[in-house]
Order: sequence, then structure tokens, then C-alpha cells
Amino acid sequence: MGRGRAKAKQTKVARDLKYRSVDMDLESLERELRGNKVREDHSEDDDLVDKYADLAEKYSHYGDDDQ
Repeated sequence: MGRGRAKAKQTKVARDLKYRSVDMDLESLERELRGNKVREDHSEDDDLVDKYADLAEKYSHYGDDDQ
């Protein structure tokens, strides 16, 4: 009997997430996910940035039309 109410709430939350306009601070999220670990070897990160820089530039306009 309670399943209908639970499903309605899930649907409401899903719609809210789908259509809500949110400004995300991705740098803050990255810091939070990485934790307080300080890495001294950044060469691997730099290699990834260089490797995917062209793709980042190519797709950087995604999400701009939402605002």
C-alpha cells in the first residue's frame, strides 16, 4: 500500500534533478573527493591534462546554453 507514495516521491525527486538549473563548483567537488591528501607527484596529472586538453576544449561549450 505504501509503494505508490514512495514511487511518487522518487518520481518527484527525479524530475527535480532533471529540470533544475544548478551551478556546480566542480573544483570544490574535486577537492572534496580527493580529500586532504597532498600529492607531490603531479606529472601524471599533467600528462592527463595535456592528453585530453583538445577534448576539454572541444566540449567546453556543453551546458552553456542552459543559462
